[in-house]
Amino acid sequence: MFSKSEFVGRAQHEVHILVHLASKVDPAMLEYRPSAEQRSLMELLQYLTVFVPIHLRTISAGRWDLETWRNDWRKEETAAKARTLEEIRMEIGKQRELFEELVEPLSEDDLRAEMEMFGSKESRGSWLVWMVLCHYAAYRMQLFLYLKACGLGDLSTMNLWAGIDATKRKDN
Repeated sequence: MFSKSEFVGRAQHEVHILVHLASKVDPAMLEYRPSAEQRSLMELLQYLTVFVPIHLRTISAGRWDLETWRNDWRKEETAAKARTLEEIRMEIGKQRELFEELVEPLSEDDLRAEMEMFGSKESRGSWLVWMVLCHYAAYRMQLFLYLKACGLGDLSTMNLWAGIDATKRKDN
């Protein structure tokens, strides 16, 4: 069984990886986009500051309202668009604390309680895994691939999965 502390640890590790990957971004790369229909690297980084806080607050509260969610999204998205690259890196890093603030206080009963989001009913714990951990994994892979496409050929699976440079690996 997946415990709350394991979830928090995994989520905080995802933040570590994102901060590590974001540290590789050179300002000259920010306008890169794989195709006209896809986000630019800057837009992707901005998105990374938006989705987790909104989803965590919603799931922590245990209720979802589409209009409130949309308003929160617009507000967060507007704030994200005004951030510099350094501010984006700092905002992503702040997500570590959100897990302690919003997930740690939840009881096992809270995590098992059902809530409806986007027309589906799932346990709050299930929503945390899907809306946070799964999104982190998907978008860190996208960030990794953008960085590779921008010419960072030295990035490896150590960067993607451990959040460290392969040359700095510490053997246990």
